Amino acid sequence: MNADFSADEIAFQEEVREFLKKEFPADLKAKVDANIRLSKDDMVRWQKILFARGWAAPTWPEEYGGTGWNHTQRHIFATEMGLYGAPEPIPFGMKMVAPVIMAYGSEEQKQKFLPDILASNVWWCQGYSEPNAGSDLASLKTSAVREGDHYVVNGAKTWNTLGQYADWIFCLVRTDNTVKKQEGISFLLIDMKTPGITVKPIVLIDGFPEVNEVFFDDVKVPAENLIGEENKGWTYAKVLLTHERTNIAGVARGKRRLIALRKLAQETQDGVGGAMIDNASFKKRLAEVEIELQALEYSELRTLAALSVGKAPGPESSILKIVGTELAQRMDEMFVELAGYNSLPYVPEQFEEDFDGEYLGPGTTAAAALTYFNNRKLSIFGGSNEIQRNIISKAVLGL
Repeated sequence: MNADFSADEIAFQEEVREFLKKEFPADLKAKVDANIRLSKDDMVRWQKILFARGWAAPTWPEEYGGTGWNHTQRHIFATEMGLYGAPEPIPFGMKMVAPVIMAYGSEEQKQKFLPDILASNVWWCQGYSEPNAGSDLASLKTSAVREGDHYVVNGAKTWNTLGQYADWIFCLVRTDNTVKKQEGISFLLIDMKTPGITVKPIVLIDGFPEVNEVFFDDVKVPAENLIGEENKGWTYAKVLLTHERTNIAGVARGKRRLIALRKLAQETQDGVGGAMIDNASFKKRLAEVEIELQALEYSELRTLAALSVGKAPGPESSILKIVGTELAQRMDEMFVELAGYNSLPYVPEQFEEDFDGEYLGPGTTAAAALTYFNNRKLSIFGGSNEIQRNIISKAVLGL
């Protein structure tokens, strides 16, 4: 693998950088730099700017409105977005349900759903996990019973991210209880405005209702919203989750946070008159994180090289997910260590969109606790890291 960019790729990198400087709205840049949570309208506005440029869906095929970029260009784009602080698209529509619709949906479903996903006219959310089906997702109980030209759905989903904003939800539902649990699951698209759906926010430890419980009580869903074949949903779900895990690695975001961590260490005293950046123990840990982040990036590049010759992401996506999320949590711990007692008395309201106070900056002490608490989920969602190690054991080691 040659990690050097060609002249054309370097020119593309400069094009992306220039675009971000000119087109990423200044008010959104200020919010991102100040660790202020972006609103739904903020995220949709930025996504529509990308759509207008033709850059909304780098991973989509050109026939559906994608960019036609190769894997290296996609990597460059994602890296520059992360370093600049520009938010990635909310993944549930663009990166998760859309590829499933493209691969397994009917032509009618593609024409109905894909254009609105591409243009960010519709907000999607995910209905996978349940109160008693998390890491063991195949144990899900939400049922869908076929009655004529529709399904009747009953059950509950949980840890539903940003579902309070969603127009549609893609769900795994049980359509057959008489077979092996993985073989009785179907993939269903459901309009969130359908009668019988109730969304109940779950306030997380950082004070924000990022996730929800979603209840289905005799919800009627047109049979035409079934993706692919009935009882084949587990196959489709595995494809979706493989791509999700690769995306969770977050190399570009990690690089940006590392810059902020180093800056904060320069500004923080070590208690004996020096800066933490010069403390031998802390400097060693900082170097270890930087080395591991670089190793993670090269692993991601090797995965991209494999994809570029037609290979599908396999167990390496689990490796990227484990290392990327655990590395992010280690950086969280270092931010909290630098913040000291300043990380304890945080006020969640100062991170909301209407905050008009002091500039906080990425990784500052005021945001350390919020980020630490929120990112404890990283090693759980997208398939817990313990489950990922089982996948690696089977696929790589043959155990």
